[in-house]
Amino acid sequence: MDLIKEKSVSEAIQYRRSVRVFKAEALDDEKVKKCIRLATLAPTSSNMQLWEFYQITSVDVLEKLTQVSFNQNAAKTAKQMVVVVARKDLWRKRVQSNVAFLKSQYGDKSAADYSKREKFALNYYQKIVPTLYFDFIGILGALKFLIFQVIGIFKPIYRQARRSDMRIVAQKSAALAAQNFMISMAAINYDTCPMEGFDSLRVKKILNLPAAAEINMIIGCGIREESGVYGERFRVPFEEVYFKL
Repeated sequence: MDLIKEKSVSEAIQYRRSVRVFKAEALDDEKVKKCIRLATLAPTSSNMQLWEFYQITSVDVLEKLTQVSFNQNAAKTAKQMVVVVARKDLWRKRVQSNVAFLKSQYGDKSAADYSKREKFALNYYQKIVPTLYFDFIGILGALKFLIFQVIGIFKPIYRQARRSDMRIVAQKSAALAAQNFMISMAAINYDTCPMEGFDSLRVKKILNLPAAAEINMIIGCGIREESGVYGERFRVPFEEVYFKL
């Protein structure tokens, strides 16, 4: 997909700000969609892609989302919104998709004919990933967590095995995709504001999402008013957050 960018990656990162007030200028739906497509190229844990993206252009839906986002300016003035949704509940479907993709790459052959590397990749999705994601009202996750901690006494092991841990994994991947989207928007002079202030239950109802879906963030989209950037960018001194070992 070709997307002509007016800014380099570094320039887009510098340009991006959380814009609270947008102009009354419409956005090109297809350009926003292309930026969402770029969002899906973000890194994601185990390539599970446990995310969904809802491009909101309907005035009616925008108004409803604004109300449940506490009528904040970034919502009220947004010309479009993109809702990033974490879908940990789709892990079985994503496992099947990954296995199907691997088999399409490896060729149609019997299990005995797969190479050691190919068997490892298939076993990863058919055995290891289900072990991590499968749970029953949190009980299995707690049990796995305890077992992994004991094994960890003797050797390095992955320790985040609880249901809450896997929720965090899905949310982190969704957030990486959201950042891809916002940088892609900045590259074409479109502005964004990631919002966490909203009633998540009502947002899911508006979008007709299942109970297991989780709203990662709502991103207001538009073209910035100069007054929409609230002051100079502030960051704590780099020396406080940078460490070289």
